[in-house]
Amino acid sequence: MRDVFVRSLMEEAERDPRIMLITGDLGFGVLDKFQQRFPKQFINAGVAEQNMTGLATGLALEGRVVFTYSIANFPILRCLEQIRNDAAYHDANVKVVSIGGGFSYGALGMSHHATEDLAILRALPQVSVFAPGCDWEVHHGTKALIAAPGTCYLRLDKSTAGDTGGANEAFKLGRARVVRRGARVAIVTCGGILGAVLAAADAVATHGLQPTVVSMHTLRPFDRDALLELAASHTAILTVEEHVRNGGLGSACAEVLLDAGASPRFRRLANPGDEYVSVVGSQDYLRAQCGLDPTAIATAIRELAVG
Repeated sequence: MRDVFVRSLMEEAERDPRIMLITGDLGFGVLDKFQQRFPKQFINAGVAEQNMTGLATGLALEGRVVFTYSIANFPILRCLEQIRNDAAYHDANVKVVSIGGGFSYGALGMSHHATEDLAILRALPQVSVFAPGCDWEVHHGTKALIAAPGTCYLRLDKSTAGDTGGANEAFKLGRARVVRRGARVAIVTCGGILGAVLAAADAVATHGLQPTVVSMHTLRPFDRDALLELAASHTAILTVEEHVRNGGLGSACAEVLLDAGASPRFRRLANPGDEYVSVVGSQDYLRAQCGLDPTAIATAIRELAVG
């Protein structure tokens, strides 16, 4: 996802000199081509994420479209006050990019587990929250974020579902995508774990189940109508996210369903979030530890299907 994002941003920076990229002293090798090609549109702010966000806000208020870029929690949690008070409150065109959503950097320990970010950013007024699940969504979503007004959050995962875009499919922020049309059980997911969800859907197909798979890549603005349509046309909804259970995608879906009085069978798969994950390992290993691997997802699908 990271490489697709950088390529897409370079395409747009060629056409739009307002675009700037500020890094918190990382991305070397990955960002070299951007820096060499657009030296006046690139800044290395150093290991100073709070200053990076303040600088981005100032540039945005002067007419720039500014992307801040760092690993996992560092561009979010370390500078949450600057995102809230400086960027979001002033509707500044600051696009906060987090590389390594979920357990992407699982081997580096809990400081690099970005598993509370969606809940935190979703709680901030005036911030769009975007967690793409595949390369196609990253490419088109990056372009959409440039055009979107105000402050946005882009969560990029180490894993990806590849290219799930359909022929002549149009992308729109805030509009859910039906990646695979099925029946009975609808799986709603966001982020790179979409790949594991599709693998689980393939696994249950051998049992005669054909679940619908939906990428809810945007948590704000949230596609309420799409979710309610799923509730009306399916007997059960399963949400899957590489995030703590509280406040993320599953919570957003539960809020919409309850407010509307919809009553499908409903289950959330997420990191329980009752305590920090203290083990280290690859992203796939930590997913398995938290019951988020394709096997666990397939089991949840089968259980929901039989009621």
